[in-house]
Amino acid sequence: MPDPWRSLVAPRVGLALAAFTTLIVTGCKPVGPNYQRPVYDTPPIYKETGASNVVAPPPPAPEGGGWQPASPSDGMLKGKWWEIYNDPQLNQFEERIAAVNQSLHQALETYLAAREQVRIARSAYSPTLSAGPSLTHDKVSSHRPLITGSQSASITNYNDLVLAGQASWEPDFWGQIRRTVESARAAAQASNADMANIELSLESEMAEDYFDLRGLDLQKQLLDKDIQDLTNQLDLTKRRLKGGIGTEQDVAFAQTQLDTTRAQLIDVGIARAEFEHAIGTIAEYKLPNFSIAPNPLPLDSDHELPKVPLGVPSQLLQRRPDIAGAERRAAQSNAQIGVAISAFYPTISLGGTGGFESTHGGTWIQGPSSLWSLGAQASELLIDGGKRKAVTRQARDTFEASASFYKNVVFLAFNEVEDKLSDLRILEQEEIAERAAVADAQHSLDVSNKRYKGGATDYLEVLTAEATLIQNQRTQATLVSRQFASSVELIRSLGGGWDASQLPK
Repeated sequence: MPDPWRSLVAPRVGLALAAFTTLIVTGCKPVGPNYQRPVYDTPPIYKETGASNVVAPPPPAPEGGGWQPASPSDGMLKGKWWEIYNDPQLNQFEERIAAVNQSLHQALETYLAAREQVRIARSAYSPTLSAGPSLTHDKVSSHRPLITGSQSASITNYNDLVLAGQASWEPDFWGQIRRTVESARAAAQASNADMANIELSLESEMAEDYFDLRGLDLQKQLLDKDIQDLTNQLDLTKRRLKGGIGTEQDVAFAQTQLDTTRAQLIDVGIARAEFEHAIGTIAEYKLPNFSIAPNPLPLDSDHELPKVPLGVPSQLLQRRPDIAGAERRAAQSNAQIGVAISAFYPTISLGGTGGFESTHGGTWIQGPSSLWSLGAQASELLIDGGKRKAVTRQARDTFEASASFYKNVVFLAFNEVEDKLSDLRILEQEEIAERAAVADAQHSLDVSNKRYKGGATDYLEVLTAEATLIQNQRTQATLVSRQFASSVELIRSLGGGWDASQLPK
């Protein structure tokens, strides 16, 4: 065939061969099992109903009814869940987390690296191309082996000018690349879910620390009032002592109670400082310049908790990022089974070379100087000592472990929700009872004061009533802050404002 015709036919043959191979590849089903989400039968309802601030879901659809099943977002918190507390300062702290927190930034970069791994895996779909010139001047030996007398006078110095390109491609006949991409994509999605889980943990930790701090502010407010009352009581005992109707013991008792309460106030300050430092650290504030003004939680009916929509149990599988991450890792492990099985099949590669070669620059880029070659190669590993079987069994075992881990994460998630619901219900009952105990202790102190001022009893009775009131007040304040913290924990256990639709595709 004349050289000009070769230069026209060769590229077309290559294109036709590539197109034919592509058709074959796209029609081949990848080896290995297709992924099926591990089955977990969710309960129809939660055992616990929670406190009065928990909004229960509607009843299940009747048999054969026309209701639509709930989607992950139906009746659930969305987006910035902390805004339901209507606290501008909390909102400000929460907004900083995404912008400045280094743990979250680390998780983001880890996800971005996993996303690039998907692109790396996809690159195997494409052929590799390389091209470049080669310029050499060679001298061969006139006394080289097998040289004849007539050849000894042949040219031993020459130039070799080459401009060529090479292409190689391994078609994905058995689906190894497709399964690798599938595995990388699932790993990237799992990394994204991990990032969402870290963000949710930081947000909930921020809210819990903030409400614990405000609870301590409430205790400080109560203790400040108690110290003022105890100071007045001490003055009363001193005046009674001067008037001859009191005793040194009464003054000592009053002074001891006052000093004890002041010590309790100092202890509250220590705990508050630690929570302030924790908040500043999560929000990446420079601690020497960071402080939070006192803002006590309200008592009694003024501290009504925001409504938390509970949703149906099946929604939990789509709402919690830790569950989504475990499920995606099961998908990643399943894809690796196909990668392992593909090693049992032949490796087929296509290659080609084309370009120009000459001994002189003037004839380098010309038709007669053209060169090309096309070829294919197949190889099959025959003996490997059982390595491929072991790798395949290992991949299957890893998938089973991942599936069990996913089911365990779901199981623990339901347990956590039930715990938080019971916590809120019991704390609500306890706080109502404690509220009554505070009122009773205040009444007892008022009666004891009247009896003491009237000379009907000694100061020990007043002292006991005062200590009881202070203890009950602090207990009530602790219960109020625990209710707020438990509501945050319930929101976190329900997934906050996240759902699986936010995973990258």
